[in-house]
Parts: sequence; structure tokens; C-alpha cells
Amino acid sequence: VDAFQAWCGPCKTVVDLFRKIRNEVGSHLLHFAVAEVDSIDALAEYRGKSEPVFLFYAVSENTATVAG
Repeated sequence: VDAFQAWCGPCKTVVDLFRKIRNEVGSHLLHFAVAEVDSIDALAEYRGKSEPVFLFYAVSENTATVAG
């Protein structure tokens, strides 16, 4: 998940890179999403940063983990 803010220029440019990676790896293995932190309360801790924030989730049969 690319957690971004609308005013952050570098955050916007990363979306194309992730789409390219997903296309190379395959969408069956990698899912990509974007989330604007200013409109999602659960992501409030990432507001006010001038750099992209990426949240990576790994899901197995019985577990789900996140690394930011």
C-alpha cells in the first residue's frame, strides 16, 4: 500500500513504479493499492511526512503481517 499525501510530489511518482513491478511479477502474486492518509483516520500517524510511506502485507494461510 502506497500511503501518500496529495501535496507530496515524490509520493505521486511512485505509483507508476509499483505498477511496473506488479506487471513484471504478476498480479496473482502482488497486489498494489494507494491510500491518501489525509482521508483515512487509521493512517493518521503518516500525515505530515514529506516522503512516501509503503506498507507491505504478507498473507499466508493463517496469518497476515505488515511491515512499514
